Amino acid sequence: QVHLVEAGGDSVQAGESLRLSCQVSGTTISRGCLGWFRQRPGKEREWVANIVVERRDEAYANSVKGRFTISLDSASNTLDLQTNELKPEDTAVYYCAAGSGWCPDKSAYQSWGQGTQVTVSS
Repeated sequence: QVHLVEAGGDSVQAGESLRLSCQVSGTTISRGCLGWFRQRPGKEREWVANIVVERRDEAYANSVKGRFTISLDSASNTLDLQTNELKPEDTAVYYCAAGSGWCPDKSAYQSWGQGTQVTVSS
């Protein structure tokens, strides 16, 4: 069993930053996908970033590349997403997830957190 709990969502002004955290429990993750996704009302969940754990490789959606940073603290089993230079279009519920396969594809993920709301005002 894998459990993920997000925290850190807030309401901020455009240009500000937030650090989102995802606490992973039930297993120590040594390989596979750890990812962040987001979802706006009426839209499907979209990929934001992921780490391929065994390779320690990071990948980012074009919409956030250069602004967001994903990181994994293996000692604490915590997945973070540093979100800088936030824009109104970043407003969404952000989810962390764990799985395996093609990491940018949400179908690769078997375990999901409950989500945390990020709201960015202009």
